[in-house]
Amino acid sequence: MNHVLNARARAGAIAVAAAAVLLAGCENMSERQKGTATGAGVGAVAGAVLGSATGGKAGTGAAVGGVLGAVAGNVWSKRQEDRRVAMEQATRGTGVEVTRTADDQLKLNIPNDVSFDVGSAAIRPAMRNVLDPFASSLRDDPNARISIVGHTDSSGSDAVNNPLSVERAQSVRDYLSSRGVAVTRIETAGRGEREPLADNTTDAGRAKNRRVEIFLREPA
Repeated sequence: MNHVLNARARAGAIAVAAAAVLLAGCENMSERQKGTATGAGVGAVAGAVLGSATGGKAGTGAAVGGVLGAVAGNVWSKRQEDRRVAMEQATRGTGVEVTRTADDQLKLNIPNDVSFDVGSAAIRPAMRNVLDPFASSLRDDPNARISIVGHTDSSGSDAVNNPLSVERAQSVRDYLSSRGVAVTRIETAGRGEREPLADNTTDAGRAKNRRVEIFLREPA
């Protein structure tokens, strides 16, 4: 039993050391290399522990995990940064929030007063002005993947809110498709009222919760 525990401890130490080496060099890396290195470090930890737990060699597990982590991570490329800047400029003054997430995705948070009328899944004209430049930026980037998530406030029942949030996400997907973005690159989901950003007991809070979020990622 002790030799198993010792093996697992050695596996953890190897994994942590591998991750530390990868991350220590990030200061001199490009954004693409940083994303890949981070993914590899996380994969190394998982691989080493998996290899130890299943009786394999910790070093081998860390190496395999590192490869998987590098493949599974996202990268923040120059293209992504250029797209973020362009979308910030295109949406200035609209209330749309353009941010980079912790896992290197470009996120557009589009409030309901830009996107949809209350109780409707029909895209408003103001949202087309946001989606058109976004779609244009994707045509020459076949590796990019898009996730669209619809949200509602707490008004109404789940029987209304859940399908409405899905329909809104699908409306955005269909609009992007009509602008040349392949449907196979787009995922949609609806969260109903389950993921509020603000207090649903106030008008301002409910308005903030009615939104569509678009996530764009470039797999490593």
